[in-house]
This record gives sequence, structure tokens and C-alpha cells, in this order.
Amino acid sequence: MKAFIVYPTYRIVEDVTKVYLFGRLENGESFLSIHDYKPYFYIKKSDVAKALELETFIVEEGVKKDFNDVELVKIIFNFPKQIGDARRKFEDKSIVCYEADLRFVMLFMMDNGILGSTDIDGEYKKGNYVDRIYENPKLTPAAYFPKLKVLSLDIETDMKAEKLFSISMVCDDFKQVIIQSDKNLNNAIVVDSEKKLVETFREKVKELDPDIITGWNLIDFDFKVIEAKFKSYKIPFDLGRTEWPCSLRLEASFFKDSSADFPGRMLLDGIHLMKSSFIKLDDYKLATAAEEFLGEEKLIGEASKGEDIENAYKNNQQLLVDYNLKDSQLVIDIIDKTKVIDLTIQRSLLTGMQLDKVKSSIASLDSLYLRELRKRGYVAYSAKKGDDETRIKGGFVQESKPGIYDYILVLDFKSLYPSIMRTFNIDPWSFVEDCKGENLITAPNGACFRNQDGILPMILQQLWDQRDKAKLEKNPLASQAIKIHMNSFFGVLANPTCRFFSLKMANAITHFGQAIIKMATEETKKLGYEVIYGDTDSIFVKSNAESYDDAKKIGEKVAVSVNEFFTNYVKNYNRKNFLEIQFEKTFKVFMMPKVRHGDAGSKKRYAGLLMKDGKEKIDFTGMEFVRRDWTDLAKDFQLEIFDRIFHKKEITEYVKQYVKDIKAGKLDNKLVYRKSLRKDETAYTKTTPPHVKAARMLDKIDSYIISYVMTIDGPQPIQKIKAKIDYDHYIDKQVKPLADAVLVFFDQNFDDLIKGQTQKTLFGY
Repeated sequence: MKAFIVYPTYRIVEDVTKVYLFGRLENGESFLSIHDYKPYFYIKKSDVAKALELETFIVEEGVKKDFNDVELVKIIFNFPKQIGDARRKFEDKSIVCYEADLRFVMLFMMDNGILGSTDIDGEYKKGNYVDRIYENPKLTPAAYFPKLKVLSLDIETDMKAEKLFSISMVCDDFKQVIIQSDKNLNNAIVVDSEKKLVETFREKVKELDPDIITGWNLIDFDFKVIEAKFKSYKIPFDLGRTEWPCSLRLEASFFKDSSADFPGRMLLDGIHLMKSSFIKLDDYKLATAAEEFLGEEKLIGEASKGEDIENAYKNNQQLLVDYNLKDSQLVIDIIDKTKVIDLTIQRSLLTGMQLDKVKSSIASLDSLYLRELRKRGYVAYSAKKGDDETRIKGGFVQESKPGIYDYILVLDFKSLYPSIMRTFNIDPWSFVEDCKGENLITAPNGACFRNQDGILPMILQQLWDQRDKAKLEKNPLASQAIKIHMNSFFGVLANPTCRFFSLKMANAITHFGQAIIKMATEETKKLGYEVIYGDTDSIFVKSNAESYDDAKKIGEKVAVSVNEFFTNYVKNYNRKNFLEIQFEKTFKVFMMPKVRHGDAGSKKRYAGLLMKDGKEKIDFTGMEFVRRDWTDLAKDFQLEIFDRIFHKKEITEYVKQYVKDIKAGKLDNKLVYRKSLRKDETAYTKTTPPHVKAARMLDKIDSYIISYVMTIDGPQPIQKIKAKIDYDHYIDKQVKPLADAVLVFFDQNFDDLIKGQTQKTLFGY
């Protein structure tokens, strides 16, 4: 029977350590699989006698070695707690410990070759909290994408969050609100006390038996209140799949995610799902997400939400029920539309990480790499806390040539860093610190690697093949999950907390990247085309074409020629070439701006006119239009002036009228700044940025994204605007720099244009 493991853990039962795996079977039933298992790690065979003087353990000899081919032995203990104690004693006596930091349940999963899904073969019995309980069944790896049961919930309270009015629950066909009331209400389970409300909620969770519980701000608000109510009424807080109590770990700071431990289930907050899936929103409020993805609004708005909810409970409980239920439904609909839970499951299946830990890229690499390492008879050193603050060399960024151009080609290397790792065998196991030995690959920074079939390149190859298959099967979800993990590997190797961290190894990747972009630039120049800009993995080529079709032909020709060069170049290393540059797109018109207050070209900032599906579209990179900390006023202005410039239309009168409209208050709805707090607002001591000043005016900060406007009295949060808007600020700081960035190419400036001191038009002279 195929199964997906939702929640792995362990318990000590009658002095025996047992692994507990909770999840969902392919037939739709929930299960618990219990396994006897003992913890272990490795030490050098030569250290066994010394170690036995410090601890008692069972020795199992095998064929495992460390990266220096030193023979190791497995040492086995009875309980996971003994691992940490033994490691501390051993390391104090200079006994090296290998893989002693691995989580116990992860060790079990690795030993059984399980990532996320498995085949369970064995006898079972009926459980009190799950449909099936297996004891020591046979587990084998399986390819299986599960259909998990998701419960969305939302609570409504008074403004002080002291009185619990209702809890809405949406799970498959069950859509009800539990509410304390004496009225007959639609879609509601009516109870006569707050205690009964909480008890009914507990019963319904167990009855519905979800794998995942979700919501919006689920842990920090909903379950914080719910847990307090359970405690106040002395009701067991056991909402999992056992009698074990649930627990919350609440973080006071916005910069750490609160977490929850519900044995047998996963709590996945909708906000966290959005962020870990790289979905960007202005403020991550449910109303914002609902409007963005569903085009829907909440039944009660944000302006006076607290008062409106209290009023609804007192005077219109059906409205409260409808509002409460819709909020839970909105979360389900947003999750379905964005497929963030499916993406999370896919990432779990790729890496073996449990659902609430898939964004942990270091642990994900560990899970994949250590498995492959063991197959070759090797184990890795235990991870240590990193403290190396030396900076990794960044990607190459060529000086740009500012200007407005026609028909600029963009050629982009396909997954450059993963391709470099595969081509030149950048691999922890293959890394030779002292560069001694034969048949070595030497990177531009001097780092050396054995010319062999490394483990990291092999993992990348497997992921690459899976991604190609996903594309052929038109499975964008799987393709996206694979891309996320492939692109994370460089960042992991460059992170001092990674067990495989090496400054030389990480810099080998970026130095190869720099050299490759420079070589691609030189080869393009040999073909007679000027490269006006080079980024980390792409080059921008002036095609000199006279039409869109001609530009495309030139782009394809350049790509073929550069790829032929790298095929021959890599032969010098006796390796297979995986470097591939692609002709990505043609900008019909392109602008590379100058740096402010200078003549040099910008880096990672440009805009151009693209043709997509027969329609024109202005594409911005790094510009104000795509930055959240610029106002809608600036974004609308920039989009319009670029559209006019790219189509050779005058902008003079438009700019003048825009300034007049600002001063007349006609654009007040576009003046909001949105800026993220990077730390607690009280931690800003050396300087106090505007958004921090605005944040300090709030009675309560309920989002790390602060929305504010600039007034004549300084920045003020949108919740507490008391002074008049400072229109001159918006003209000087938002409109003027954007206008000057364009006007400089026509020997004009904003001040002269507004004052009427120039009579020149942009295209009429």
C-alpha cells in the first residue's frame, strides 16, 4: 500500500526507541507505522578504544570511510539523547564524530531510502485516532503523489481577543461555523457556551482527521487564542492523531516564524506557504491575497474590522457566520489557485524533508547528498556552527553602456551555476583541499577537484532529467519545485553553517561564472556584435538589426557560435560540456539608464519593450516600477514615460500635467509607501528610517510591512494620518528622479522642463 509520510517522530516506549510515522494511504485512510530503531553515528576505527573509556555502545564494523579514506565504524546507542552526550565527550577528547548531528527520524528515513512516499507491507490493526496502525512493517521507496486532507480554519473574537465568538472550518464538503449563540443560523453549529464551542471544535478536528491544518496567521493568532481557551477550561489540547498534547512555539518577532507541533498532522500557515513558495504580495494580508488571486473581497473590510465584528456578533450573527466561513473558504481557494500546498508536497518528495521544513535548503542538500555518499561507502563530518564571515565572490557584472537602443538581444545561460557544477565537477567529495594528486580540475580561483563522477553533479543530473520530464508532461509544479532546489545548491555551499562549506569551493563556482561570461562576451565581439552589458548569467548584445525578424536570426546565430566555443573549451578539461547559452529574447527598444548623479551605466537596472503573444509589453528589471518600496504614483509615472519614449511620443506636457495633478490632490490614492521592517522597530538605534518612524506611531504592529505616507510633519502610518500630505516631497523624491533618468538622454532635465526654461521637444528637433 503506497503512503505519504506527513509527520515523522519518535518515542521511548518501555525503554525501547520507536520511530512513529503518521500519514495518509493511497486508499484515503490515515495510518501510523511504528518501528523499533536505534540511533548511531560514526567514529574512526582507531578511536574506538579511547571512546569506550568514555561511553558504552555497540560497535558495528563496515566499509564506511571518511573523505580521506580513513576507515570508520558505526557506534550504536539505545536512545537519541545519548548521541549528543557522547558527541560532546568525544569531541572534548579530540575524537572526530561523523554525522552525529543528524535528526533521529531523518536517519531512519535515509536508512530506508524514503524521501516522502513509501510502500508499506505488513499487518495492521484499527487505531483510536488513525484508521490503521502498523508495527514494524516493511518499508520500500515509492513514487507516489498523495491527495492530502486539508482543513482551513479561522476564528472571530472581540477586539481584545479575550472572548471567542466562533470558529469556522472548511474541509472537503464540511463547511460550518461553530458559534456560541441562541439563534437558528445557516451553515452553523450553535452551542450554548464558550467551553462547548471549544469542545465541539476538538471533536470536529478528530472527526475530520485532516493531514494539514491551515489558515491565515494561523499560529500567531488563531491557535494562540484557541490554546489559551483549552487551558482555561482544562480541556486536553490534543488535536493530533494521538493522545499526546499539541504545543505552540510563538515568536515575538516578525522575523522568525512561529511553529506548532501537532502529533500526526502539519500546521501550514497560508502566509508562510506564500513566502516559502516565493509568491510576493504587498502586505500578505488575507484581503490582499484574495483580491490578487481570486478577485474577491472579504465580507467585512479592514477599516473598522474589530468594531464591525463585535457589532455583528451582537446584532447580526448570520453576517458574522458568513464572514467567518468565507475567510476559511478564501484560504482554501487561494491555496488551490496558487497550488502552494501541492508545491510544498512536491518539494518534500524531492528532498525527503517534512512539509514544514521544505524551505530549509541546507537540510535538503544534506538529505540528498548523504544518501548518495553512503552508497559509495563514505560518510561526512558532523555539521558545526559556522562562523566564517568571509564574503563569497559574486557573479560577474560587466560595466554597462547607457543609452536608448533598438533591437537588443538577450542571451542567457541555462541554469549557469548548476551547469558549472556539472561541467567542472564542483563537489564536496571530489574537492581536493591541497590540490595534490593527478587528473585534477583547477578552477580559476585555484580550487581543485578530482575529475570523476562526483555526487553533487550526479544529483543535479537527476534533478535536471526530472525537470525535463516534468516539462514534457506539462507539469509546471514539479518543474518549479526542481528548479528551486537546483538553484539553491550554490547558496548552500556558500553558507558557513553547511557541513560542506568551503570558501574555495564556493568561489570556484562564481569564478568559473565570471570567466564564462567574459569568454561569451569576447566570442560575441569576434562575430562583430557589441555587448553593451553582461550580468551574472547573461549578455546583452547590440544586434544592429533593422527588423524584429532579423534580430531573432542574429540572436540564434550568436547562441550557436558561443555554444560551439564552449563545447571545444570544455574538452580541455576532459569533461562533458553542460554549459548552454540560449537566445532568450529581443528588446524592440531598450534603455540602460545612467547611475544617478553620474555618467556611468547602471547595473541590474534596465527596461525594454518586448513583443509577447503578438502584444507589446514593457519589461522592467531592478527599476522603480518593480520595487515595492516605491509608490504607485512613481510606478504609474515611470510606466507612462517609458511607454511614450519607446514609441517616440512627447512627454513634456504629460510630465507637467502629472505634477499639477499631484499638487491638486488628484493622485492621493497613489502616495502610499510600503517598506519592510528588517528587525524589531526598537532595534533601530543608529538611524531611524521613515518607515520605522511610522511604525513607532502604531498602537500595534500586525505586519512587518509598514504602509505610510509623507506629510508636512514627516512619515505617518496610513492608520494614523493626521497632517497634510507633503506634495513637494513626492515631486522631488518620486517623480523628478524618474523623469531625469530619461531626459538626460535628450540633454534636458526635470527642473528646466517644469519651469518652462526649455523649448526643445524630445523628438521634434
